[in-house]
Amino acid sequence: MVWNLKRVWLPALLAALMIPACAPAVAQTGHPPRPPIQKKFHMPFGRWWDNPHMARRVGLTSEQQKKMDEIFNGYRPKLERLHANLHKQETILGPLIGADNPNEGKILAQIDMVAQARASLEKEFARMLLGLQRQLTQEQWEKLREMHREQMEHMKHHNWKHGQKGPHGSPPPKM
Repeated sequence: MVWNLKRVWLPALLAALMIPACAPAVAQTGHPPRPPIQKKFHMPFGRWWDNPHMARRVGLTSEQQKKMDEIFNGYRPKLERLHANLHKQETILGPLIGADNPNEGKILAQIDMVAQARASLEKEFARMLLGLQRQLTQEQWEKLREMHREQMEHMKHHNWKHGQKGPHGSPPPKM
């Protein structure tokens, strides 16, 4: 009886912990979820400094844009390798969880590998974001953060108007 419970609850628990972190973002966008550290920096994803409208609003100089390109391009190969490693470690975990006779030791060891791969990706992404942030003046940084807040407010109101949940899963306000 105890073994049957382990066979059921261990895979279910692991799936409940792992799938929500990855599946919704991949299903909706076709891309893996962005590192959570990105939200803490309030920086838009991608090469926002190449967008002429955003660069003009923030007040970037061509020298700042060039330096940001160098930073981004310098980190890109390593971030791609770290992302591929995370995907590999998650792929190894899948069959271990789905086995008829799951080996708890192997599963837990592989979860450690997934967590380490994710942490390495997060750290390197944070280093890149810090490098990009260092290229901005305090005034430019504040302007970028304000633009991010405006974008989030716009998304929240747009979603509510269309009966969808807000950006963080919040329900629309009662009218």
